[in-house]
Amino acid sequence: MHKNKPLILITNDDGINAPGIRNLISVMNECGEVWVVAPDKGQSAMGHAITVNSTLHIEEINSGDEPQKEFSCSGTPADCVKIAISELLPRTPDLCVSGINHGSNSAINVIYSGTMSAAIEAGMEGVASIGFSLLDYSDNANFEHCKPFVKKIVQNTLENGLPNGVILNVNIPKLPYDEIKGVKICRQAKATWEEEFDKRIDPRGRTYFWLTGKFVNLDKGEDTDEWALENSYVSIVPVQYDLTAYHAIQELNSWDND
Repeated sequence: MHKNKPLILITNDDGINAPGIRNLISVMNECGEVWVVAPDKGQSAMGHAITVNSTLHIEEINSGDEPQKEFSCSGTPADCVKIAISELLPRTPDLCVSGINHGSNSAINVIYSGTMSAAIEAGMEGVASIGFSLLDYSDNANFEHCKPFVKKIVQNTLENGLPNGVILNVNIPKLPYDEIKGVKICRQAKATWEEEFDKRIDPRGRTYFWLTGKFVNLDKGEDTDEWALENSYVSIVPVQYDLTAYHAIQELNSWDND
Protein backbone atom coordinates (compact mmCIF):
# COMPACT_ATOMS: atom_id res chain seq x y z
CA MET A 1 0.00 0.00 0.00
CA HIS A 2 1.28 3.45 -0.95
CA LYS A 3 0.57 5.64 2.07
CA ASN A 4 1.37 8.88 0.27
CA LYS A 5 -0.91 8.19 -2.69
CA PRO A 6 -4.69 8.64 -2.69
CA LEU A 7 -6.55 5.33 -2.73
CA ILE A 8 -8.83 5.22 -5.78
CA LEU A 9 -11.65 2.72 -6.31
CA ILE A 10 -12.67 2.13 -9.94
CA THR A 11 -15.87 0.44 -11.05
CA ASN A 12 -18.35 0.55 -13.94
CA ASP A 13 -21.49 -1.06 -15.38
CA ASP A 14 -20.14 -2.27 -18.75
CA GLY A 15 -18.03 -5.00 -17.18
CA ILE A 16 -14.42 -5.26 -16.07
CA ASN A 17 -13.10 -5.89 -19.60
CA ALA A 18 -14.89 -2.99 -21.30
CA PRO A 19 -12.60 -0.53 -23.12
CA GLY A 20 -14.02 2.37 -21.10
CA ILE A 21 -12.86 1.06 -17.75
CA ARG A 22 -9.49 -0.02 -19.16
CA ASN A 23 -8.88 3.56 -20.31
CA LEU A 24 -10.03 4.92 -16.94
CA ILE A 25 -7.60 2.59 -15.15
CA SER A 26 -4.68 3.86 -17.24
CA VAL A 27 -5.44 7.48 -16.27
CA MET A 28 -6.06 6.72 -12.59
CA ASN A 29 -2.73 4.92 -12.30
CA GLU A 30 -1.20 8.36 -12.84
CA CYS A 31 -3.22 9.78 -9.94
CA GLY A 32 -3.07 7.28 -7.12
CA GLU A 33 -3.13 3.71 -5.86
CA VAL A 34 -5.81 1.96 -7.90
CA TRP A 35 -8.13 -0.84 -6.88
CA VAL A 36 -10.65 -2.08 -9.43
CA VAL A 37 -13.85 -3.88 -8.41
CA ALA A 38 -16.20 -4.19 -11.36
CA PRO A 39 -18.94 -6.50 -12.67
CA ASP A 40 -17.84 -9.68 -14.39
CA LYS A 41 -20.35 -8.92 -17.18
CA GLY A 42 -22.33 -5.99 -18.53
CA GLN A 43 -24.80 -4.46 -16.07
CA SER A 44 -26.03 -1.43 -18.02
CA ALA A 45 -29.27 0.25 -16.92
CA MET A 46 -29.30 -1.69 -13.63
CA GLY A 47 -29.82 1.52 -11.69
CA HIS A 48 -29.20 1.11 -7.97
CA ALA A 49 -30.10 -2.59 -7.82
CA ILE A 50 -28.33 -4.71 -5.21
CA THR A 51 -28.14 -8.47 -4.76
CA VAL A 52 -30.20 -9.74 -1.82
CA ASN A 53 -31.61 -13.12 -2.94
CA SER A 54 -28.46 -14.82 -4.19
CA THR A 55 -24.76 -15.05 -3.41
CA LEU A 56 -21.97 -12.78 -4.63
CA HIS A 57 -18.72 -14.14 -6.01
CA ILE A 58 -15.42 -12.26 -6.18
CA GLU A 59 -12.44 -13.27 -8.29
CA GLU A 60 -9.05 -11.57 -8.17
CA ILE A 61 -7.62 -10.95 -11.63
CA ASN A 62 -3.97 -10.84 -12.61
CA SER A 63 -3.35 -7.35 -13.98
CA GLY A 64 0.02 -8.32 -15.45
CA ASP A 65 2.61 -5.57 -15.35
CA GLU A 66 0.06 -2.93 -14.39
CA PRO A 67 0.18 -1.69 -10.76
CA GLN A 68 -3.54 -1.86 -9.98
CA LYS A 69 -5.28 -4.62 -8.05
CA GLU A 70 -8.37 -5.99 -9.81
CA PHE A 71 -11.40 -8.01 -8.78
CA SER A 72 -14.41 -9.08 -10.82
CA CYS A 73 -17.77 -9.33 -9.04
CA SER A 74 -20.83 -11.35 -10.01
CA GLY A 75 -23.16 -8.59 -8.77
CA THR A 76 -24.37 -5.17 -9.81
CA PRO A 77 -22.34 -1.94 -9.90
CA ALA A 78 -23.72 -0.93 -6.49
CA ASP A 79 -22.76 -4.38 -5.15
CA CYS A 80 -19.21 -3.82 -6.40
CA VAL A 81 -18.86 -0.62 -4.39
CA LYS A 82 -20.42 -2.08 -1.26
CA ILE A 83 -18.21 -5.16 -1.19
CA ALA A 84 -15.11 -3.20 -2.20
CA ILE A 85 -15.43 -0.81 0.74
CA SER A 86 -16.60 -3.43 3.24
CA GLU A 87 -14.37 -6.40 2.37
CA LEU A 88 -11.64 -5.78 -0.18
CA LEU A 89 -9.94 -2.41 0.10
CA PRO A 90 -7.33 -1.83 2.81
CA ARG A 91 -9.16 1.32 3.94
CA THR A 92 -11.93 3.65 2.84
CA PRO A 93 -10.96 5.06 -0.56
CA ASP A 94 -10.21 8.72 -1.08
CA LEU A 95 -12.08 8.68 -4.36
CA CYS A 96 -14.39 6.44 -6.38
CA VAL A 97 -14.57 6.81 -10.16
CA SER A 98 -17.11 4.92 -12.25
CA GLY A 99 -16.96 4.43 -16.01
CA ILE A 100 -15.96 5.46 -18.53
CA ASN A 101 -19.45 4.48 -19.64
CA HIS A 102 -20.13 3.57 -23.24
CA GLY A 103 -23.00 6.00 -23.88
CA SER A 104 -24.65 9.07 -22.39
CA ASN A 105 -25.79 9.40 -18.79
CA SER A 106 -27.07 12.96 -19.18
CA ALA A 107 -30.50 14.26 -18.16
CA ILE A 108 -32.99 11.60 -16.97
CA ASN A 109 -30.59 8.78 -17.92
CA VAL A 110 -28.87 9.32 -14.56
CA ILE A 111 -31.84 7.58 -12.90
CA TYR A 112 -31.35 4.34 -14.84
CA SER A 113 -27.57 4.36 -14.96
CA GLY A 114 -25.56 1.64 -13.30
CA THR A 115 -22.47 3.80 -13.79
CA MET A 116 -23.91 6.65 -11.78
CA SER A 117 -25.56 4.39 -9.21
CA ALA A 118 -22.14 2.96 -8.38
CA ALA A 119 -20.78 6.48 -7.90
CA ILE A 120 -23.81 7.43 -5.81
CA GLU A 121 -23.38 4.32 -3.65
CA ALA A 122 -19.83 5.41 -2.89
CA GLY A 123 -21.10 8.92 -2.14
CA MET A 124 -23.53 7.42 0.35
CA GLU A 125 -20.50 5.86 2.07
CA GLY A 126 -18.92 9.30 2.41
CA VAL A 127 -16.48 8.85 -0.49
CA ALA A 128 -15.91 11.61 -3.06
CA SER A 129 -17.26 10.12 -6.27
CA ILE A 130 -17.47 10.79 -10.00
CA GLY A 131 -19.23 9.02 -12.85
CA PHE A 132 -17.74 9.45 -16.33
CA SER A 133 -19.57 8.77 -19.60
CA LEU A 134 -18.72 9.15 -23.28
CA LEU A 135 -21.45 9.84 -25.82
CA ASP A 136 -20.50 6.80 -27.88
CA TYR A 137 -22.23 3.44 -27.40
CA SER A 138 -19.79 1.52 -29.59
CA ASP A 139 -17.73 -1.30 -28.09
CA ASN A 140 -14.86 0.12 -30.13
CA ALA A 141 -15.28 3.72 -28.93
CA ASN A 142 -12.13 5.86 -28.83
CA PHE A 143 -11.55 7.20 -25.31
CA GLU A 144 -8.25 8.98 -25.89
CA HIS A 145 -9.76 12.47 -25.99
CA CYS A 146 -11.51 11.79 -22.66
CA LYS A 147 -8.30 11.24 -20.71
CA PRO A 148 -7.16 14.87 -20.22
CA PHE A 149 -10.62 15.88 -18.99
CA VAL A 150 -10.88 12.86 -16.68
CA LYS A 151 -7.45 13.53 -15.18
CA LYS A 152 -8.11 17.24 -14.62
CA ILE A 153 -11.53 16.66 -13.00
CA VAL A 154 -10.09 13.93 -10.77
CA GLN A 155 -7.15 16.12 -9.72
CA ASN A 156 -9.48 19.00 -8.89
CA THR A 157 -11.66 16.67 -6.83
CA LEU A 158 -8.71 15.22 -4.92
CA GLU A 159 -7.33 18.69 -4.21
CA ASN A 160 -10.59 20.46 -3.33
CA GLY A 161 -12.99 17.72 -2.24
CA LEU A 162 -16.72 17.80 -2.97
CA PRO A 163 -19.62 19.30 -1.01
CA ASN A 164 -21.17 16.86 1.42
CA GLY A 165 -23.55 14.45 -0.31
CA VAL A 166 -22.63 15.59 -3.83
CA ILE A 167 -21.50 13.31 -6.67
CA LEU A 168 -20.33 14.50 -10.09
CA ASN A 169 -22.02 13.27 -13.27
CA VAL A 170 -19.59 13.95 -16.13
CA ASN A 171 -20.52 13.46 -19.79
CA ILE A 172 -18.04 13.89 -22.63
CA PRO A 173 -18.95 14.55 -26.28
CA LYS A 174 -17.88 12.22 -29.06
CA LEU A 175 -15.55 14.76 -30.63
CA PRO A 176 -11.81 15.14 -31.25
CA TYR A 177 -10.07 16.77 -28.28
CA ASP A 178 -9.37 20.04 -30.13
CA GLU A 179 -13.05 20.40 -31.05
CA ILE A 180 -14.26 20.33 -27.45
CA LYS A 181 -14.71 23.93 -26.28
CA GLY A 182 -14.25 23.31 -22.58
CA VAL A 183 -16.14 22.22 -19.47
CA LYS A 184 -19.51 23.50 -18.24
CA ILE A 185 -21.02 23.08 -14.78
CA CYS A 186 -24.68 22.42 -15.54
CA ARG A 187 -28.05 21.44 -14.23
CA GLN A 188 -29.79 18.27 -15.37
CA ALA A 189 -31.98 18.93 -18.41
CA LYS A 190 -35.69 18.23 -18.24
CA ALA A 191 -35.90 15.41 -20.75
CA THR A 192 -37.69 12.11 -21.12
CA TRP A 193 -37.95 8.90 -23.10
CA GLU A 194 -41.00 8.39 -25.31
CA GLU A 195 -41.12 4.64 -24.95
CA GLU A 196 -42.82 1.93 -26.94
CA PHE A 197 -42.91 -1.84 -26.63
CA ASP A 198 -42.37 -3.68 -29.90
CA LYS A 199 -44.70 -6.67 -29.60
CA ARG A 200 -43.57 -9.86 -31.35
CA ILE A 201 -44.31 -13.58 -31.47
CA ASP A 202 -41.59 -16.16 -30.93
CA PRO A 203 -41.35 -19.48 -32.88
CA ARG A 204 -43.39 -21.21 -30.17
CA GLY A 205 -46.23 -18.74 -30.52
CA ARG A 206 -45.49 -16.87 -27.30
CA THR A 207 -45.73 -13.10 -27.12
CA TYR A 208 -42.63 -11.13 -26.20
CA PHE A 209 -41.68 -7.46 -26.16
CA TRP A 210 -38.67 -5.30 -27.07
CA LEU A 211 -38.45 -1.97 -25.28
CA THR A 212 -37.76 0.83 -27.75
CA GLY A 213 -37.95 4.58 -27.46
CA LYS A 214 -36.89 8.04 -28.48
CA PHE A 215 -35.05 10.48 -26.24
CA VAL A 216 -36.78 13.87 -26.16
CA ASN A 217 -35.23 17.00 -24.65
CA LEU A 218 -38.03 19.24 -23.36
CA ASP A 219 -35.63 21.82 -21.93
CA LYS A 220 -34.59 24.89 -23.94
CA GLY A 221 -32.31 26.29 -21.23
CA GLU A 222 -28.69 27.04 -22.03
CA ASP A 223 -27.51 25.99 -18.57
CA THR A 224 -28.28 22.27 -18.96
CA ASP A 225 -26.13 19.23 -19.63
CA GLU A 226 -27.94 18.60 -22.92
CA TRP A 227 -27.19 22.12 -24.16
CA ALA A 228 -23.54 21.81 -23.16
CA LEU A 229 -23.11 18.48 -24.93
CA GLU A 230 -24.91 19.66 -28.07
CA ASN A 231 -22.60 22.69 -28.13
CA SER A 232 -19.34 20.76 -27.81
CA TYR A 233 -18.71 21.11 -24.06
CA VAL A 234 -18.02 18.49 -21.41
CA SER A 235 -20.92 18.67 -18.95
CA ILE A 236 -20.58 18.30 -15.18
CA VAL A 237 -23.79 18.01 -13.17
CA PRO A 238 -23.52 17.85 -9.37
CA VAL A 239 -26.10 15.29 -8.22
CA GLN A 240 -27.21 14.13 -4.78
CA TYR A 241 -28.74 11.05 -3.21
CA ASP A 242 -31.01 13.09 -0.92
CA LEU A 243 -34.22 12.97 -3.01
CA THR A 244 -36.22 15.24 -0.72
CA ALA A 245 -38.20 17.87 -2.65
CA TYR A 246 -37.54 20.64 -0.13
CA HIS A 247 -39.53 23.19 -2.12
CA ALA A 248 -42.69 21.10 -1.63
CA ILE A 249 -42.55 20.78 2.17
CA GLN A 250 -44.26 24.07 2.92
CA GLU A 251 -47.06 23.39 0.45
CA LEU A 252 -47.69 19.89 1.81
CA ASN A 253 -47.74 21.26 5.37
CA SER A 254 -50.67 23.45 4.33
CA TRP A 255 -52.79 20.36 3.70
CA ASP A 256 -55.23 19.14 6.34
CA ASN A 257 -53.08 16.36 7.67
CA ASP A 258 -55.00 15.77 10.90
